[in-house]
Amino acid sequence: MVDTALLIVDVQNDFCPGGALPVPEGDKVVPVLNRAIDRFRQAGAPVIASRDWHPEKSTHFAAYGGQWPVHCVQNTEGAAFHPDLRLPDDVIIVSKGMGENEDAYSAFDARTEDGTPLESVLKAKGVKRLVVGGLATDYCVRASVLGALERGFEVLVLRDAVRGVDVQPGDSEKALAEMQSKGAKLVTLEEISVQ
Repeated sequence: MVDTALLIVDVQNDFCPGGALPVPEGDKVVPVLNRAIDRFRQAGAPVIASRDWHPEKSTHFAAYGGQWPVHCVQNTEGAAFHPDLRLPDDVIIVSKGMGENEDAYSAFDARTEDGTPLESVLKAKGVKRLVVGGLATDYCVRASVLGALERGFEVLVLRDAVRGVDVQPGDSEKALAEMQSKGAKLVTLEEISVQ
């Protein structure tokens, strides 16, 4: 039985060049993630995609006391997944940040449309190992990886499929070092096998 899942974190238009909160070269993760999706599908392994899914008014946004410009508002073009990301028909989508007072950086704060938390989805599928890529290295990828490690999952971070915001220069490298120090393995797609 396949015990590995691919977790794609927040590869949404607003986090890519031209979006409301662009990650430099954020769209460069898409070709690598598409290759990863193909490999996981061939192995019969689950593919999960998290997304920011904010209401129009949120304390996450600077206008309401938060840190960030308005981004990834529910049902807007900015909240849509990048158009070149080839998510499979059976992708499991989990949404986070849906409450007006909810920051929700980690995919483990996200739920499926029927309200099932990500951790419950993974346990129901027998997943023990997560391969993680997406945006942004120093925020939602970091929070999702640390959340997975805290819950006892083995985590592989795809170095070639993450990009960071670097609000402070070096934030992304610090985040990768922190993930590694907590037990995540930093790999490239070519270095992993899906089983």
